[in-house]
Amino acid sequence: MSSKPTAPTSRMSAGDRRQLVLDAATRAFAHAGYAGTSTDAVAREAGVSQPYVVRIFGTKLDLFLEVFAHATGRIAAAFQRVLAEQPFDPDDEADWERLGTAYTELLADRDFLLVMMHGFSAGGTDEIGAAARAGMAGIFDVIRSTGCSDERARDFIAQGMLLNVMIAMRAPEHAGDSGSLAALTTCAFGESLARIAPAVAPD
Repeated sequence: MSSKPTAPTSRMSAGDRRQLVLDAATRAFAHAGYAGTSTDAVAREAGVSQPYVVRIFGTKLDLFLEVFAHATGRIAAAFQRVLAEQPFDPDDEADWERLGTAYTELLADRDFLLVMMHGFSAGGTDEIGAAARAGMAGIFDVIRSTGCSDERARDFIAQGMLLNVMIAMRAPEHAGDSGSLAALTTCAFGESLARIAPAVAPD
């Protein structure tokens, strides 16, 4: 996680200042997770003071919940955009590919992905667990709105979660480590691998 210069917050609108901290919090939580991140770490990432972060968002939990809700909300919004573009036939594999492409495009943003994964793994914290369940249920509802069966919606989400795990463990960058990993990575990502691998390659 890189050190950020002090932001000229006095010349920014309230909305821009809030977004500045949210973006910094996304990077910080992606790097160290909920338990390993403090509001002080978020402040350093944003280039502002820790009291400033607390004044805008309150507790670390409140801040994480907003960042996490934004991450899961991006998924639902991406799927809704695809469904709004043209009629969706749940029996047409080309339509499912359109949904899948929308999701893999999101996965190029590793910070977004890791925040989501950290949120799911922190489900033992009551408020985060509730947010994770609500977010997943909302995504499930969007997929079911295509008219597909619950089982098809489940399988689509399960495939997405497999991609999450593989990107989180950097499988696309290390697919050459073994033939089995290469086969699984290629099978999981399909044609999307060519777009994902460069985006998630280490700096």
